[in-house]
Amino acid sequence: DLWVSIPGFDYNKINSAYKLGEDYELPGGGPQLAMDTVEEFLGVPIQYYAKVEFSAFTRLIDEIGGVKINITQPMTLDWIGKGQKFTIEPGEYVLPGTYALAYARTRDEAYGEGDIARGGRQMEIIMAIRDRILDVNNLPNLIAKAPALYQEISGSVTTNMSLAQAIQLATLMAQIPRENMHT
Repeated sequence: DLWVSIPGFDYNKINSAYKLGEDYELPGGGPQLAMDTVEEFLGVPIQYYAKVEFSAFTRLIDEIGGVKINITQPMTLDWIGKGQKFTIEPGEYVLPGTYALAYARTRDEAYGEGDIARGGRQMEIIMAIRDRILDVNNLPNLIAKAPALYQEISGSVTTNMSLAQAIQLATLMAQIPRENMHT
């Protein structure tokens, strides 16, 4: 929740850029204003975006066999804010999609956590997805399922990348050793 200057608007939370672009029907809509905002804030050109619906996120995680996560303290999670809370104890888990989504979204205030800890969990989930996809034992199965999986989740992903560009990006990410990735 960074407080940033949104081009054409005043200062606001960074995640407001998308909504403002959509609400005011700007050229390129929410994605373009979000990219422009991030570009202005970071000083780095932003050419591409991807918007992933929760259903595609959970489906992908289920298809890769879950994500390996080490939970270090008891956490209260909720199914997309619907009041269906449950507690998960510390330990190593392979979380299915719905649990991974709840883990990534939680702001467990009972343990003094907020947006910074949530951002860390979101990065942890992204890296766990990457590790699971690149697992040599999982790769042949994923390659076989790729066409059907792409067809199934493509309606829940909006991007300005072509399929060829997305594959190129995934290939590049696979070549970067995990220890060279910093956030």
